[in-house]
Amino acid sequence: MNELKRISSALISVYYKDNLEPIIDLLKELKVKIVSTGGTKQFIEERGIEVQSVESLTSYPSILGGRVKTLHPKVFGGILARRDEAGDLEQLKQYEIPEIDLVIVDLYPFEETLKSGADDQSIIEKIDIGGISLIRAAAKNFKDVLVVSGRDQYEELYALLKEKKGMSSIEDRRRFAGKAFQVSSHYDTAIFSYFDKDEFSSFKQSLYPGKKLRYGENPHQEGFFFGKFEEMFDQLHGKEISYNNLLDIDAGIGLVSEFEETTFAVLKHNNACGLASRDNLLDAWKDALAGDPVSAFGGVLVTNAKIDAATAAEMHSLFFEIVIAPSYEEEALEILKQKKNRIILVQKSAELSDRISRTLLNGAVVQDRDVYTETEKDLRVVTNTSPDKKEIEDLLFANKIVKHTKSNAIVLAKNKQLIASGVGQTSRIDALKQSIEKAKSFSFDLKGAVMASDAFFPFADSVEIAYNAGIRAVIEPGGSVKDQDSIDFCNSKNMSMVFTGIRHFKH
Repeated sequence: MNELKRISSALISVYYKDNLEPIIDLLKELKVKIVSTGGTKQFIEERGIEVQSVESLTSYPSILGGRVKTLHPKVFGGILARRDEAGDLEQLKQYEIPEIDLVIVDLYPFEETLKSGADDQSIIEKIDIGGISLIRAAAKNFKDVLVVSGRDQYEELYALLKEKKGMSSIEDRRRFAGKAFQVSSHYDTAIFSYFDKDEFSSFKQSLYPGKKLRYGENPHQEGFFFGKFEEMFDQLHGKEISYNNLLDIDAGIGLVSEFEETTFAVLKHNNACGLASRDNLLDAWKDALAGDPVSAFGGVLVTNAKIDAATAAEMHSLFFEIVIAPSYEEEALEILKQKKNRIILVQKSAELSDRISRTLLNGAVVQDRDVYTETEKDLRVVTNTSPDKKEIEDLLFANKIVKHTKSNAIVLAKNKQLIASGVGQTSRIDALKQSIEKAKSFSFDLKGAVMASDAFFPFADSVEIAYNAGIRAVIEPGGSVKDQDSIDFCNSKNMSMVFTGIRHFKH
């Protein structure tokens, strides 16, 4: 549906007049009837443009020191009337209410006043009532009304009116309505924060059903969770889940969701310290644990398969905080529940959000979740030697793990088992050296192992170190200006290297 509607009338009431002139002039050129208030009306008249006052429309003056100007049925009726409802149009006619097709309104500068250090009364007076109501009303009726909710949208509005000669499509109106609700949400949040001095109280609770945790990352920090945990998990046993537990749970289910084969993962501080894919769960558990039995102590265990009694018996000898699986045999639960505080979770089918956010500085950043998982068709062999079938399986296996490992990251894998990883290092060389040293400490033979990197190698030194350790196949995104140096080294040693073209930084 792309119905174009002509704008014949506009209500304009703004605090900031910056860059409003071109809009006003264009509306005059398009023969749009303008209704306005106070200072905005005067601003428009000074440009020699005819404008009707809201007072003449409503037959009421601005009262209560300007607190009530536009709050009247003759204003809101003209905005909210549904043009395809005969009853609405009949009432407009009955009460002599003109239709309003365009609303240009901004809001009193509440945040600016707050930051200025003004007294409470001055701050309260900058809580906009009429403006926020006009914005919400126009946005609600976007099917018929175009709403502009801030001066930062003037340029876009001007281009739209110019290009479409005073018309707008439903897509245009929906887009501006979305911006309007974003403006109103931000404005209301700022006001609420002013009144609600405890930033973790009812404001955060109003966003999601939430609860206070025992503490945050450390006992001296408060911690809160705002979400619907019960939609993703059933807790069958164990103590209350902590802030750090939640971080590990999130990391664990994100990682294991990458694998279709029977897979077991052991996580510590959001990184996998052990992971293996096998034909049966018991073997997957044993080989995952073998990857780093030291770090596994106190870890979080996650699998994509039903936990049987034999596997539970093997797991039980290890101290771990949490186990997550899609289901459990009854006998397995009896074994696992022998530890009073051990948290046992059943993962449901609920999916993770496709957006992730993080607070930082005095705001927050939001991004798409990294959901791209490479397959064999994504691999571009850049060396003279191509990886064989087994190496390709291990390269894709390692690449899934490195995607979920803190940067800078290197993952070493062999026979679909995590041999070792280098995590969170300030250089890729350090990450590689850490992983090789760790693999050797657990007596792994790196001959025939593969290496995955979350980002490109800026120099050939990494592949040289890998070669000297016994590694003969490498997967990385590529993209360095010195890619050829690494390729040349691999060719000189008959190593295989594949590029994916996808970087997987995780900070």
